[in-house]
Amino acid sequence: MKQEKPNIIYIILDDLGYGDVGFNGQKLIQTPRIDQLAKEGIVFTNHYAGAPVCGPSRAVLMTGKHLGHCTVRGNPRWSLSGNPVDIDSTDVTIAEELKKAGYSTAVIGKWGLAENLCHGRPNEQGFDYFYGFNRHLPAHHYYPEQVYRNEELITIEGNVTAEKRGKYITDLFTQEAQEYIRKEADKTNPFYLHLAYTTPHYELTIPAERKVLYEDKDWPLREMKAGHYLNDKNGHVTYAAMVSDVDRQIGEILDLLDELQIADNTLVLFTSDNGHEYDHLRNEFFNSNGDGRGRKRDLYEGGIKVPFAARWPGYIAPNSTSDHVSAFWDFLPTVCDITGIEPSDESIDGISFLPALRGDAANQKKHEYLYWEFNEGRGPIQMLRKGDWKLLRFVTKNRIELYNVASDLSEANNVAAQYPEKCDELKSLMDRARTEHPEFPLTKRPNPYKKKS
Repeated sequence: MKQEKPNIIYIILDDLGYGDVGFNGQKLIQTPRIDQLAKEGIVFTNHYAGAPVCGPSRAVLMTGKHLGHCTVRGNPRWSLSGNPVDIDSTDVTIAEELKKAGYSTAVIGKWGLAENLCHGRPNEQGFDYFYGFNRHLPAHHYYPEQVYRNEELITIEGNVTAEKRGKYITDLFTQEAQEYIRKEADKTNPFYLHLAYTTPHYELTIPAERKVLYEDKDWPLREMKAGHYLNDKNGHVTYAAMVSDVDRQIGEILDLLDELQIADNTLVLFTSDNGHEYDHLRNEFFNSNGDGRGRKRDLYEGGIKVPFAARWPGYIAPNSTSDHVSAFWDFLPTVCDITGIEPSDESIDGISFLPALRGDAANQKKHEYLYWEFNEGRGPIQMLRKGDWKLLRFVTKNRIELYNVASDLSEANNVAAQYPEKCDELKSLMDRARTEHPEFPLTKRPNPYKKKS
């Protein structure tokens, strides 16, 4: 029996910059299979992550609520109490929505929304199958000694994290994904696979034989130090090799869809959880943020604008692009739209971007505004985009910055002084864009990682 609803595979990388892929202009790192995916489908040029760091970005994606309303608004130690906050049992995730539509569901890779190993666990949030990391810290290493399979913490035989020896976790994620797809392919009901690779998040390391593609390049040495992150020494070569290696493995997933003859009924999406961390801003080598300013932990374009491509044969026109302004919180209503169900939570902030996927710009609803906040380091900072205008408010410093990202993509010219009425308009929207959260007030907090004297 042929499925009426598509299988959905959402591939998300970790700390990959907007400019780290060929389809967004990367010249030094080879990403042929991701570029092929983009060529066979659509590229969104204005797609934003949920946050400039991992945890809240993934929470926004899963729940359809932006940072003004989401349960998780910061990484684990950056709450007011210093205790991690996970998504709650009252949150309705993408997986829970898709279960209503008859889907089998799996998350393979980095979950990062169950630091307390309680109600945030994937199997408690609508996923039938889980393999990977519940917490952030174990996901920092590519030769972990243990991972979760559903509710069980299992040992990876032969792995020694400190010696970077054993089975490379990226390989295991791909193998698990392939096994899951093979198992689900013959079923009459569709599947949703959330494939969350940890590449290229620190630590930067990869088996030596996979660096051959770049070892003969006349690149300067950026020497990486080994500490908590057991980085390989040659940063540029390692970073490029990691991205190209996961590109190859994504290609293996795409090839499997062809082998199983399910590619035509499978929507594949590709993105990253936030901006890059690796590339130096003062001495850029890979140009990881493209034309944007900033990087991970910034609310400038380089911190939150991410690569996005989607392929769905027969529904998405190949070689197409969209400048529709969309964000992670739009994905939940989009999958509901695709599968013919209504979102369970009427208070979500997302808008389905299915019309944009299908090239129907005339019928694509647009956001009145998009909102972010961030409270690490230089925070608290709020940011709001409306149309082509972006306002950043540095809350405790009483400073604002205004940019027109259509004419000033690199956000080089703060025009707040020239447009006071526009600033007032966007500040007013900011004030009503969020609800209070006891663990994430917009107050200055000390760095929880800084040693006390």
